[in-house]
Amino acid sequence: MIYLTEAQTSKLISHELAYIAVKEAFVAAVDDKATLFPVVNAQGANLNEMFSLKSASTPNLVGWKTGSYWPDNHKHGLPCHGTNVFLLDPLTGMLQAVIAATTVNAYRTGAADAVAVSYLAREDATVLTVFGTGHQAEYEVLAVSKVRSLTKVLVVGRSASKTENLVKRLLEKGINAEACDAQAACEQADIIITATTAQAPLFEAQWVQAGTHISAMGADKVGKQELPTDLYSHARLFCDFASQSIVIGEFQHSRNTPIIEIGQVINESATGRQSADEVTIFDSSGIAIQDLFVASHILALSQQ
Repeated sequence: MIYLTEAQTSKLISHELAYIAVKEAFVAAVDDKATLFPVVNAQGANLNEMFSLKSASTPNLVGWKTGSYWPDNHKHGLPCHGTNVFLLDPLTGMLQAVIAATTVNAYRTGAADAVAVSYLAREDATVLTVFGTGHQAEYEVLAVSKVRSLTKVLVVGRSASKTENLVKRLLEKGINAEACDAQAACEQADIIITATTAQAPLFEAQWVQAGTHISAMGADKVGKQELPTDLYSHARLFCDFASQSIVIGEFQHSRNTPIIEIGQVINESATGRQSADEVTIFDSSGIAIQDLFVASHILALSQQ
């Protein structure tokens, strides 16, 4: 059995590796030989301590990802979020590898956004608005900057200090960023990313301009919500995995609106953006098959 530590995987992961692996995973997810199992959400002994298990199998990859959130870890100098991926030998079921993947998970989630943007956003999209100021919001922006030539990033956050901190970090990485209020940010945006833990809409539907692409990255539990449902009547909806999206993803709040899985767009069995004026929405509830593919790529790279 192989064990890759957080230090090892953090050095091996990149936006490019994550993008390739996640794109492959999205295509595999719509193959009839893949199975994705219901998410298990659980909690620790104390208030707000949470962990989850997401599992999947394909002919060549079998395993699961565990994610944890222990909010008081920062008091002990430890990260609040933790991720590990477990790979089984598909022939024997024996444990093949354990991949410590906390940093990897941030890249993997950003890559899902980047794949969606590359297939659904307008080619000339240059202004990105991001709701959220946590570490994941930064990874989302960096990943998307790899697939679109961004001229400006508008950051919307509840905390002025956290908003300015994210702006500073993006500027240090060469990305033109500034703080902005929600309405002005939406009205200027070609791409909107939501990366929050919100349980109510972050903006008004009428603020979204024709031709905008929206990536909703935060909803992964019942009750979470980032987008106004008024958007759905005049937008096309896409997701990573439809049966999960309508249970724990953003589209748990949709009502009888057709939803296309992004893997179908990639393999050309469904169409993506159909016009420059169309509003497209991608819901990323996060699927285990992404984690398995990224972990497999990292494992292979570690053995070169």
